[in-house]
Amino acid sequence: MSQILTLVAPPGGLGQSLLLRVRDALQALGAATGAPDWLAEAEAVDLPFDGLAAEQAVAAAGPALAGAPVDAIAVPTAGRRKKLLLADMDSTIVTTETLDEIAAYAGLKERIAEITRRSMNGELDFRAALIERVGMLAGLPVSALERTWEATALTPGARELVRTMRANGAHCALVSGGFTFFTGRVADVVGFHAHYSNTLEIADGRLTGKVGEPILDRDAKLATLKRLAAEHGLALEAAATVGDGANDLAMIQAAGLGVAFRAKPVVAAAARARLDHADLRGLLFAQGYRAAEIVAA
Repeated sequence: MSQILTLVAPPGGLGQSLLLRVRDALQALGAATGAPDWLAEAEAVDLPFDGLAAEQAVAAAGPALAGAPVDAIAVPTAGRRKKLLLADMDSTIVTTETLDEIAAYAGLKERIAEITRRSMNGELDFRAALIERVGMLAGLPVSALERTWEATALTPGARELVRTMRANGAHCALVSGGFTFFTGRVADVVGFHAHYSNTLEIADGRLTGKVGEPILDRDAKLATLKRLAAEHGLALEAAATVGDGANDLAMIQAAGLGVAFRAKPVVAAAARARLDHADLRGLLFAQGYRAAEIVAA
């Protein structure tokens, strides 16, 4: 069949009854469905189908799941496994917004976090909001960055996502509106081939309150996707992207598999694929990887 609807849940959260309800919902709309294929027991299953658009299949799955913490992603059967991965860092590969955490050491976390929230939901211009927030941190010692890094945690599934795709020949890049101080470390720990981000200017061991130019924003993330695809001789359909904020939306919409991960409302509403419940291994299941194929962290 030409399309596949993948259902993904936290481990143990997906049962046969939910699968059958989704299958029946697709069939009620006139879809033909094939035999389900379990990728991970009680966690991820493929349901092949024809006769509906991907958006229709996902929309039909929603009511059938009846509020269960299960994600539904529909993709074409052909070209399912991607050869290029671009991932956002903050609130995607790591669990926090690193700039907000730095701000805690200046006593400005709540104030700066509110600007971050509005920027990531598309309510503020990203460039202007970044310059404003960094400017508020002028004079903060570099030790605050070190302490922030020590407290930074990876999102579950991050290592598995990158290591599995890399083991299967994909080029993996971290592309962030955050800062090289963190992206370099995250890239090393997780296994990305490359990282692209912004630079905090530092003088005499303290932040100057300025960001190095050019600033990596929404347009730059999309440009990086296009450049890397061209460099590796790939169509954008062969790329997977993942992020949570408004500055990720252009690259999410341009990729063959663009996933909004626990995303801000404006991003979740506009993305074709969402992961609201499963961890980052959900991107692997959406590409048809089986649990036995996932490279352990």
